Amino acid sequence: MTHRAYKSGMAKRRGATAPTTTPASQATPNAATLPPALARAVDDFLVFLRVECGLSSNTLAAYSTDLALLGGDLVAAGALTPAQITPRLLSNHITSLRQVRAMAASSVARHMATIRVFCRFLKAREFTTENAAEQLERPHTWKRLPGVMTPKQMQGLIAAASPEPDAASDAVPLWMRDRALVELIYASGLRASEAAGVGVRDLNTTLGVVRVLGKGSKQRLVPVGAAARDAVELYLRECRPRLIKSEGGEVIGRDQEHLLLSHTGRPLERVAIWQIVKRLAKKAGLRDVHPHTLRHSFATHLLIGGADLRVVQELLGHADIGTTQIYTHVDRSHLKAAHKKFHPRG
Repeated sequence: MTHRAYKSGMAKRRGATAPTTTPASQATPNAATLPPALARAVDDFLVFLRVECGLSSNTLAAYSTDLALLGGDLVAAGALTPAQITPRLLSNHITSLRQVRAMAASSVARHMATIRVFCRFLKAREFTTENAAEQLERPHTWKRLPGVMTPKQMQGLIAAASPEPDAASDAVPLWMRDRALVELIYASGLRASEAAGVGVRDLNTTLGVVRVLGKGSKQRLVPVGAAARDAVELYLRECRPRLIKSEGGEVIGRDQEHLLLSHTGRPLERVAIWQIVKRLAKKAGLRDVHPHTLRHSFATHLLIGGADLRVVQELLGHADIGTTQIYTHVDRSHLKAAHKKFHPRG
């Protein structure tokens, strides 16, 4: 396989959803126990993903975790070098993921994708002469339809970000930040990590757009609706200045770049965003709602409203339109209505 063909394969893999894992700084937890030859191959592969493919830290951590499990099984089976990796050893590893670790089919499928890319890399960089993963059968898994809220439920979630009646008069109005967060994610279809990374200068309320740094360090401009702009402007005017504590007019140890801040004045992290959304959902009487639910709702509501699938793909930052197509299956009533309206014998 040529280097260009290998990178083409990597471009497709970038579109896959990476699981939530340990930080990239803790990549390859079992790397210290791997034999030198395997450790070098894994390290070179991760450097390739980071430098040449530009994958995000979360995606790198997902690859690292998968390879740590693979490396442990290879060493236990006596494979100490990349050249000793065989189709049977890979097959045994996949079987152990299913039977011993009891992983879900979707997780096993992700592991297999990691193994395929890693083995292609080993051959492309001449660690091996054969691609041991070529004979692995591709898993067939059911696609799980994303959870979506109705517009009324979305309004309830936003309304949950409201002043607390028993709050002290001098308390920082964090509800303004929470409402700005929810409005922004829903208005622009952001991932939690993308919302956490938005800077003050990334948001242009005059033009009504936000600059987003997505997976693979790819930038995109996404429109921001009037409701979200109003919520963000209120937060910037009444809340954020109080989160940045200063002495003598100078900001002391606080963030001046990130838009969304915690109560300590530090950038709001992805985990905190999940906690905020979950808390608001509980307050609104909603179940199974998280930041990605807002992103799913954003895409689904656009399609129901008549938006083109390619436009939604661009707004979501999907590399492959196949990833976006899942939203065409969410609202069956809309598809039936469209068929009845436009088909000549509907």
